[in-house]
Amino acid sequence: MLDDVRTAARDNAEWCDIVCGSHGLAGRTDADAWSVPHRSPPWYPDAVTLRPGVDTGALLARIDAGPGASVKDSFADLDLSGYGFRVLFDARWIHRPPSPPPADEPLTPVTSADDLVVWAATHGGAELFRPALLADPRVRVLARHDDRGVLTGGAVLSGDGPYGVSNVFTRTDDPRDIWRAVCATVPDAPLVGYETTPDLAAALAAGFTTTGPLRVWLRD
Repeated sequence: MLDDVRTAARDNAEWCDIVCGSHGLAGRTDADAWSVPHRSPPWYPDAVTLRPGVDTGALLARIDAGPGASVKDSFADLDLSGYGFRVLFDARWIHRPPSPPPADEPLTPVTSADDLVVWAATHGGAELFRPALLADPRVRVLARHDDRGVLTGGAVLSGDGPYGVSNVFTRTDDPRDIWRAVCATVPDAPLVGYETTPDLAAALAAGFTTTGPLRVWLRD
């Protein structure tokens, strides 16, 4: 289980680095953590730990630890409360091994800047998702459309296997549909990611299992 958590944390850190890079922010990665010295874009942490037992002071020295700072504590083993942080949320890392594809239709790639604007608006991320993401071979922005061609959901796959699943969203009544569609898109590769309750249930129903806890800290 610990190896699965390490793999998921590394993949997530790489995705965070890609997003920050698309905003002109250069990150740093070593054995302890990924971090970015200036404030990350909304919804993204300033640091992601990559092993248990990271020194808290050294980690915070790598980021702008003032108000608005956030840390993804990948092993839920830090206590940042003494540094002015509070727990923003707890979540679970998830993993799905290569499996027979579900019967659901796979998602389709977003390939143009104009389509990305529509995707981001439907997702709710607006300016967060920039065209540079479409040029990165490690990233696949994926969409689902209804019979009329209306965008109804999507997700992001990142990395080169296992693939990290993030930014899953749907406008349908059943979130399990979009998770099954993600699995149908890359059935022959392992998938990793994380989810919080109640969104976790949809991932588990699509064949994922939990591998360990994580925690996100925020400084108000």
